[in-house]
Amino acid sequence: MELTKFDHACVRLEKNGKVLVIDPGAFARSGVLDGADAVLITHEHFDHVDAEKLKAASSELEIYTCEAVAAQLGEVPGKVEVVRHGDGFETAGFRVKAFGERHAENHPDLAVVQNVGFLVDDEVFYPGDALTVPDAEVPTLLVPTGGPWLKLMEMVAYLRTIRPARAYSTHDALYSELGLGLVDNWLRMEAEKQGAEMRRLAVGESTTLG
Repeated sequence: MELTKFDHACVRLEKNGKVLVIDPGAFARSGVLDGADAVLITHEHFDHVDAEKLKAASSELEIYTCEAVAAQLGEVPGKVEVVRHGDGFETAGFRVKAFGERHAENHPDLAVVQNVGFLVDDEVFYPGDALTVPDAEVPTLLVPTGGPWLKLMEMVAYLRTIRPARAYSTHDALYSELGLGLVDNWLRMEAEKQGAEMRRLAVGESTTLG
């Protein structure tokens, strides 16, 4: 399985000629859904879901997301399915399990929205905007490294709780080049401490898993 980092919080997974895209939000470049067979969406924030991109996509596209997002996708031509914590399903040849229910607390005046994380092929876990600990081994973690809801201490604690063999940065478009340098350093230090591969993939960079 090949993983490609797209802008901010979006990734593409490819296996056996099939393409699964996670969180193609407003920051993701045009063309992110080209050739996509299925999409997973963790929650309703604009940097994770872009309804206009989905409206322009193929009617054959399968979309799996939480109830709140599904309610906003009535005009999308693809098939939209609601998933909840504990659900398991298969799409485009990928086996997916759903974990988590709530976005991390953010602003005191903002309600906490739904958020569901996805474990793909028992290999890659994408938590969305939460620090969900799934009831499963996580070989590859897409770890959030920035955002108004996240502190460095929480990110490091999350890595030490999950203890993945590999961790790659996500949710990092709000950083300047200086900030991205800090992310690289934090992940390098934790990689050395845990004896694991932990780093930031550049936008457009791919890596092979499994």
